[in-house]
Order: sequence, then structure tokens, then C-alpha cells
Amino acid sequence: MTLITDDATREIAASIAAELETIGCKWNGFVLEELAQRPLKDMPKAVLEDMETSEVSIFAVLVQPNELQSRMQMTDVVNRRRMRHAHMVNITPEVMVQGMRADFNVVDRLSQKVLEKVRAAKYVRATSGAGTNIFAELEPSYKWFKTSGIISPEKWGNLPGGECFTAPGEVNGVFVVDGVVGDFLCARFGILRKTPLTIHVGHNRITSVECANKELEQAFWAYTHTDENSDRVGEFAIGTNIGVSRVIGNILQDEKFPGIHIAFGDPYGAHTGAPWKSTTHIDVVGLEFNIWLGDGTHEEQIMSEGKFLIEA
Repeated sequence: MTLITDDATREIAASIAAELETIGCKWNGFVLEELAQRPLKDMPKAVLEDMETSEVSIFAVLVQPNELQSRMQMTDVVNRRRMRHAHMVNITPEVMVQGMRADFNVVDRLSQKVLEKVRAAKYVRATSGAGTNIFAELEPSYKWFKTSGIISPEKWGNLPGGECFTAPGEVNGVFVVDGVVGDFLCARFGILRKTPLTIHVGHNRITSVECANKELEQAFWAYTHTDENSDRVGEFAIGTNIGVSRVIGNILQDEKFPGIHIAFGDPYGAHTGAPWKSTTHIDVVGLEFNIWLGDGTHEEQIMSEGKFLIEA
């Protein structure tokens, strides 16, 4: 087992290591600052080499700007070797005692029910009181996945778990981010309920953004125009962790909050089947959604004002 951490998250990694010792697991640990200068340009060779001989890996790190490439190098090994990988980006003590304490058997049951419904749907339609009105056409050749906290070789997962996601066919409409934005912008701007970011999407790409916080507006626009596909909707997801009762300003947990989140940039094509790539990937989370699934003949509402209408 390969355990990867950094100075900021060393205490959490130590608690994980203690549990590994308790169950008699053989493991090797790596502190990134002891191997390379941060922000990382590439994942240290020693980490990647150790992963080549491991069946399981855990990444518990407070990420820094422009480190996505190094994480992609790590997950490339995970995908190729079909490792069980726990991705705990920006994990904090608060997340450890909140989202990580959910009953993941219950989350998994709900996620499976949602998964079965979305796989049969042709589109997802969602609205929110904050002004979201989004329509996502689904591409039948792209796969849906669940990451519900129970990690298998099929798909590595973020912890805490609790989402069903795919790469969409085409998304149009308005998405109001009154929850959080992802990657390093999350720590910088926090919860956006008082200053929501409004994103206009046409033919799967950002057409414009608006926010009272112009610093956020400019930073988000710059991030989503890093490369030719950074402004393209690469992920469409439904959060299913019903053990999470509120957003806390940490994307690792907040993207699992019941509702819709989408991401611009890389579509995780190795899993979803989407044939394009991006060097960036940033999630955006909204709150209190109404969600409908349609198959061309009828619609089924599965969420009302942020509450699932499906029994776990």
C-alpha cells in the first residue's frame, strides 16, 4: 500500500498509518516536501515507482496551484494497474469527522438507485432557487459511475464518497454556483452563498460568467481558459452523500453534497469514454436543487429543494 501525504496533512496521514498498522497492512509512506519542491511539476519518481508494486494507494494532500498534472501522472498509474485508490485531496480534520463518518453502505444503496435511473435517462434537467436552469443531454456511449465511499478497482474514488457522474453529451443553460468552486480556488474564495458565481453555458462551453466578486470572476475565467477544452463541461454529477448536511468550503466534501455539480475541463475519458482531454478540471457546486430525469416519453423528479425523493 502506498500512502502519499504532505506537511500540511501529515497528522491525518499518521492516523491512517496507525490504522494500517493495526490491521497488519504493509505500507510505504511519502511526504511530498521531502521529495520535491512544491508546487509539484511532476509526481516524484519514488512515489510512482512504489505504486507500481502496490494494490492500494491513498493520496491525502493539501494541493497547491498548478499541480493537476502531477496528480494525473499518479492516477494514470492507478488506471493502468486498476488499483484501489482513495483520493483525499484537501482533506481536513473537519472532513474526517463529518463526511468521512457517513454510513457508506447507505450512501452506496442510494448511489446505486440513482445510477440505475440516470443510466436509463436521456437527459437531466435541474433548477434551483438561486437561478440555475440547466439541461444536460446524455451521450449513450459515455459511462456513468458511482463513487460512494466503497472503492473498487473499477474506478478510483474521492473520499469522502457519494456521487454519480458522467461526461455529458451537451449542456445548455445557466448554472448558479452558490456553494463552492473547486481546486485551489475553493480555499481562496470559500462558500459563495452571499456572492454566487453565475455561469452561462452554450453547446457545452462557457459563454460568460458573472459575479459581484470580480476577483473570483476573473480567476475562474482565467482557470477555465487555460487550454482549448478548459471551458468545456467535462463532468455532470449528482451528489449522494446524505450524511453531509451543509457545504463547508472544502470541495472534497462539498461536491458530495446532495444536488448537482458540474466540472469544466478533463472528462476522465479513461473511465467515461469521452474522447477529448484537458489539462484542467474544476468543479462547481450549487445548492437546493430540483432534479428531473427524462427518457423522451416522461420525466421523473428525483430531488426537490435539495432533498432526494428516492429512498436509500
